[in-house]
Amino acid sequence: MTHVTTSDGTRIFYKDWGPKDAQPIVFHHGWPLSADDWDNQMLFFGALGYRVIAHDRRGHGRSSQTSDGNEMDTYASDVAALVAELDLRNAIHIGHSTGGGEVARYVARAEPGRVAKAILIDAVPPVMVKKDTNPGGTPIEVFDGFRAALAANRAQLYLDIPTGPFYGFNRPGAKVSEGLIRNWWRQGMMGSAKAGYECIKAFSETDFTEDLKAIAVPVLVIHSEDDQIVPYADSAPLTVKLLRNGTLKTYKDLPHGLCQTHPEIVNADILAFIRGEEAKPELQEANAQPVAG
Repeated sequence: MTHVTTSDGTRIFYKDWGPKDAQPIVFHHGWPLSADDWDNQMLFFGALGYRVIAHDRRGHGRSSQTSDGNEMDTYASDVAALVAELDLRNAIHIGHSTGGGEVARYVARAEPGRVAKAILIDAVPPVMVKKDTNPGGTPIEVFDGFRAALAANRAQLYLDIPTGPFYGFNRPGAKVSEGLIRNWWRQGMMGSAKAGYECIKAFSETDFTEDLKAIAVPVLVIHSEDDQIVPYADSAPLTVKLLRNGTLKTYKDLPHGLCQTHPEIVNADILAFIRGEEAKPELQEANAQPVAG
């Protein structure tokens, strides 16, 4: 397996597919998953000739199960170490959910020339938790409930989330995929219980307002109004207002895990943004397969 070792000795697992001289696309996964959550996108964009890279956040997947560093500053530093090791330049950074927060913090601090564009998908910025400066946020009791459930029976929590709100399988008429549920559980259980527990604070309480203001590169913000994990009204519209060069793409009724349930839609919109053009209808056909380069 391929790893990069950070300054504190943590081994970060990563996949790196495609020509080394091609434009890199770096994928950042959500809680409590791994690089495997991007399988569809890695295949799709790899087939188009991009260099595609995805890593397991520390404490997640195949990376070191560290006791410390389960917070956004360290997550961003780990990304910087990976970028430096691979000498990635002019890269596209794409983050889903917690990974969107990681992208915001990394891109805001990235060395000049490292980042070309960024994409935040159903992402946690600006800040999730309800407080005086964020009255529309999610009450802290919700996240306390996640922590209590994880500590009591992590395996059951990691079944309940994908079976219900994550993929929208609790919606009337939803087409349930047992494979997606099992794969979510598999990825979550690969990681550390401590990292999963502490990452809840990282994704819910970290305020990315100043990060978003500092980002100069173009950013596409994708979010569904039916997201049951990261509420739309307190995230995407507020994020776009803070960005210098942000574009909002809203879906009406897709779930939080839309990259897995509707890749044919999301992949086409990502590709159009990367290429600086409108999404082509033929790339949004149902059950779209990886496109040959």
